[in-house]
Amino acid sequence: MTEFSPTELLVTVIARLLHGCVHVAVGASSPIPGAGALLARSHSGSSMRVSVLGSIKDNFFTSGGVELFDLAAQGRIDAFFLGGGQIDGQANINLVGAGPYPNNRVRWPGSFGSAYLYFLVPRVILFREEHTRRVMVPKVDFISAPGVSEPGVYRPGGPYALLTGLALFSFDRAQRRFRLDSVHPGHSLEEVRDNTGFEFDCPPDVPVTRKPDAAVLAAIRGRIREDIARTYPQFAARLSPA
Repeated sequence: MTEFSPTELLVTVIARLLHGCVHVAVGASSPIPGAGALLARSHSGSSMRVSVLGSIKDNFFTSGGVELFDLAAQGRIDAFFLGGGQIDGQANINLVGAGPYPNNRVRWPGSFGSAYLYFLVPRVILFREEHTRRVMVPKVDFISAPGVSEPGVYRPGGPYALLTGLALFSFDRAQRRFRLDSVHPGHSLEEVRDNTGFEFDCPPDVPVTRKPDAAVLAAIRGRIREDIARTYPQFAARLSPA
């Protein structure tokens, strides 16, 4: 059996989540989502457009976030990635800080355009490698971007999935809850529950996240590694060479 790293598994899962997208945008400081988007494009026969902010080759924007926001408003971005210092069971994210605002005991970079994109991009994938109760909280201390909206609010976008170092969840917008889709190899449902501060739905028998096959690993360690190295050389150096 071909060995793979946790990072290679996450890149593979992201590529699967992007199946069928026409235009995927990836924000700054997002090497794993970027690699996953490039892998998805390689599977699509280059018909998928990937825009990685900060990249020279894989960035079609000339004015960064301005064009990203314009395209999102026009419905021309199918998927985007958001994270957070805190994520709760209604898919609210906190990018401001831990503790009561404005006197947060810990400060993070800030919300930037997260709420705007969360409302407009139909397939927002929440991504955070760390899966602990420090991150997966019952209720975020500050809502940088809300996961759900009241009836009558125009909102074509919203949460599609939550991918962590332990598991993959989908988000049920009608029920306003996460559903556990699979647990990564080497981990368990009990471990996921122990490290999650919010309730979630799950099937009677939780599947194990499907592993990358030899062809996918060869692509990640070959062309994808070379492509992502142009933007994230230190990240690429940690990937296994082909």
